[in-house]
Formats: sequence, C-alpha cells, structure tokens
Amino acid sequence: MTRQQALDLYFMEARAKLIDIAAFLDRVERSDGEPDFRLTAFVNALEELGAGKTQRARNVLLSLSDPTLEPIPTATTKAACGAWPGTS
Repeated sequence: MTRQQALDLYFMEARAKLIDIAAFLDRVERSDGEPDFRLTAFVNALEELGAGKTQRARNVLLSLSDPTLEPIPTATTKAACGAWPGTS
C-alpha cells in the first residue's frame, strides 16, 4: 500500500479517534477530584506518539503495560484497568 492509499483509507477514522481523545482529556480536565495513575499513563502514552520514533503502537502499548516479570500472588480487582499503576 502506498502512503497516499493509507491516508485515503485511514485518515478519517484516525481523525475521529484523535478528536475523541481530545474530548476525553477535556472532560477529565473539567472534572473535580485528583487524577490517578491512569491519566498519568495515558499522557505518557500520548508522548510516545510525539516522540518521532518507529513502532509507535508497540511503544504506546508498552508504556501502558506492567513491566514486571513475576506474577502477583492474588488479583486485587476483578477487571483490568488499562494501565499499570507503577507498583509491584
């Protein structure tokens, strides 16, 4: 696929997702309360996009993932939260 074909095929979808992300950040910013580790992880993942490196999808996924190698003894919740809280 050429770059032009990729742009023709995927640009509008990516544009819509970018606007959704901007709206999400606006809602969070207008909300009361303190941010938690998920917002920090999300902003760090966004920074990966602007870093100008290759393998952006991989880098974003890794920035949200638990880097530890040992499993925890027991789950603390029943559902995934989408970001690693930064504690072992």
